[in-house]
Amino acid sequence: MKTIRNILSLILVIVFAVFVSNYEDNTEAASNTVLPMVSVGGESFGIKLHTAGVLVISLAEVETSRGSVSPAKDLGLKSGDVITKIDGKAVKTCAEVSRLVEESGGKSLIITFTRDGAEKSVALKPAWSTVTESYKAGLWIRDSSAGIGTVSFVTKDGRFGALGHGVTDIDTHTLMPLDNGEAMHSEIIGYSKAEKGKAGELYGVLGKEQLGTIALNSQIGVFGKTSEAQKESTWIPTASLSQIRRGKATLLTTIDDKGVQEYEVYITFVSKMPTSAKDMIVKVTDKRLLEKTGGIVQGMSGSPIVQNGRFVGALTHVFVNKPALGYAVFGYKMVNMAGQF
Repeated sequence: MKTIRNILSLILVIVFAVFVSNYEDNTEAASNTVLPMVSVGGESFGIKLHTAGVLVISLAEVETSRGSVSPAKDLGLKSGDVITKIDGKAVKTCAEVSRLVEESGGKSLIITFTRDGAEKSVALKPAWSTVTESYKAGLWIRDSSAGIGTVSFVTKDGRFGALGHGVTDIDTHTLMPLDNGEAMHSEIIGYSKAEKGKAGELYGVLGKEQLGTIALNSQIGVFGKTSEAQKESTWIPTASLSQIRRGKATLLTTIDDKGVQEYEVYITFVSKMPTSAKDMIVKVTDKRLLEKTGGIVQGMSGSPIVQNGRFVGALTHVFVNKPALGYAVFGYKMVNMAGQF
């Protein structure tokens, strides 16, 4: 029996080794599928996103003559649901939803929404609010989001990737379902320094000039097309997985009115099984950046990382208790994603 167990264990080890080997081969092949030359960014930019449908933020009580009721809650609607239609009519804004509910006269409305990729419908009967003297559904909703981030790269055909992670709703923590978006000029006007247990932040204002359009909001960044010419840009290759190493690298980012600056960092970890936006761990070693910001701060997401003359990745998240450390996503994954729209 012992011999049989040993043989089975050996077989399992061999199977597992083959699986890991094949996975790494497939991952490496994927990283080499589309690796165009890119112009790395580091510039701050503004983001305006408009949702595909209307995002349910939370449920609310409606004060009526018979007490508090919540029509939406009673029907099982949840935070994170995306309302796409009312009585078969597509809705994209909070104003549209509010108007249809208020004009319902208290009659039931067919609410079509998506949850976890599946479409569902419920019949919702609005309640008369004695506070607002209008019909209400008992919903808090959102149809847009805005903020600042950092451009990671631009390709020769004008496609760009930024942030290194998706734009999520601040209340529901779900990925914002994108209908359309705008990339805007922005200006950094200051920052708060990161400390242990307290994230720092860049402060910026959105300009009125549009840089381009945003076509995709994904788990590894936002992507779109820029309207600005790329003729004067400097082009460098995108690194494949096998070309990314632990060791010294350069971070490009903007923290003040001096524009994009280069800072020394050290890649301390490189994942061989990349499955998220946390493919690498990067440590800020540049004393200038450490003295100014304490390390990585909010708003630096998307800052490109260059190693041995190649674009290897972009910052995504900071370690709150160790702000000199942060996660980064592989550059080839972002570049490949940019080619999908």
